[in-house]
Amino acid sequence: MQQLTGLDASFLALETANATGHVGGLSVLDPSAAPRPLNLARLTEVIAERVALVPVLRRKLLNVPLGLDQPYWIDDADFDIEYHVREIALPRPGSDAQLTEQVSRLHARPLDRSRPLWEIYLITGLAKKRAAIYTKIHHAAIDGVSGTELLTILFDLTPEGRELPPAEPFRPASPPGWPVLAAKAAARLAWRPVQTVRMTNELVRVLPTFAPAVNTLVGGMLGLNRGDGAVIATRPGRPPATPFNKPITPHRRFAIRSVSLDTVKMVKNAFGVSVNDVVMAMCAGALRRWLTDHDALPDQPLVAMIPVSVRDPASKGAMGNRVSAMLATLPTSVTDPGLRLDIVHSATQVAKAQQAAIPQGLVDQISDFAVPALAARAARVVFATGVLHRLPPFNLTISNVPGPNVPVYLCGARLLAHYPVSVVTDGQGLNITLVGYLGQLHFGLVSCRELVPDIDKLAGYLTDELALLVEAAEKRLADAQP
Repeated sequence: MQQLTGLDASFLALETANATGHVGGLSVLDPSAAPRPLNLARLTEVIAERVALVPVLRRKLLNVPLGLDQPYWIDDADFDIEYHVREIALPRPGSDAQLTEQVSRLHARPLDRSRPLWEIYLITGLAKKRAAIYTKIHHAAIDGVSGTELLTILFDLTPEGRELPPAEPFRPASPPGWPVLAAKAAARLAWRPVQTVRMTNELVRVLPTFAPAVNTLVGGMLGLNRGDGAVIATRPGRPPATPFNKPITPHRRFAIRSVSLDTVKMVKNAFGVSVNDVVMAMCAGALRRWLTDHDALPDQPLVAMIPVSVRDPASKGAMGNRVSAMLATLPTSVTDPGLRLDIVHSATQVAKAQQAAIPQGLVDQISDFAVPALAARAARVVFATGVLHRLPPFNLTISNVPGPNVPVYLCGARLLAHYPVSVVTDGQGLNITLVGYLGQLHFGLVSCRELVPDIDKLAGYLTDELALLVEAAEKRLADAQP
């Protein structure tokens, strides 16, 4: 039995009739050289051999009576791997458009909370004799980094696979009775006064570091610094209204794109910035184009939320969430691609400095402090009142997750690309996440279908913007020549 942290449980509270709390990934595979055919039976066999290495895959939720404490992961005595491993087929030869449409539909369906919170789909019938694996697992169980670690357990370094330790028979532990859960909840509630003192001390210590950001936000709300000649802000202000900061529906759209990491690094080196800065500038340019297409480009820059892993070496290999976040200005109001990249670099430097001042445990302390029943009720009130789309804290999420830099295989099939499939919520109807693998950056864009129906067009703008940044980088290098 393992208790969820407050941050883990918050992803359960955020689920509504229109919003799901799971994250996913789409792995495109080449099974042509696999030692054995890639079919449902083979995939089920491989997952069954490795499920014991990830205990949360055989655990389900156990709620505490009256919601007085965070839920627990407990062994599922009725665990059935055939429920979790499934197969669908596209009409051959299936196109990327058909593939992303199927993933959109699968991703929109909530997971069954009475079972372990994950599913895997084998998708066959793709063009060029490819196959795909779509995985979904609840965000309460993993974050981006632990999700990548989960993939390292499922994937191999050779087509032949690897030797695994002998699997012991699964003997699920008996769940605790209500009196035990109530006693544990009472003990945690008794600890609340000490938690309050510790958390207050941490907040008092870090609040001064937020003063510049608060001043910028308040100034933006009051309309200050908007006159002629105003300097383009690098501190995030109040997020402007956009078409994707509205209530979402249960429907999803998904788009994919891949770009060369060497090309991104060429731009990075020419401008003296980071790979992530180049990615942010690509997103800023693509969003500017899309918003212009829809006559919705605001005068103010957008604000992006960037998840930041705070997973230390001691927690490597552990599931659950170890994340913080930083807010960064996204200069969609700037026309010049090179200037956008320079502003993005300055903005992320400011965001990193502010985020670094937040103690790693403070986010966990705050999210773990509220009694789950109250937190869930507060979440329902927030969604019902529409605060998240009337006053969104940011416009969208942009996340960069590290991936393997060597070829990997699943069931003997070589991984060609891996595209993340992330979360959207009310007021946040667009998410851009990417994973690096084998010299490429693979973008997965997720949106609410009604808010961003043409998400594939937005994805195409990412590659167009990289081409413009290459031109700007070449010009900068030429100008620097003596």
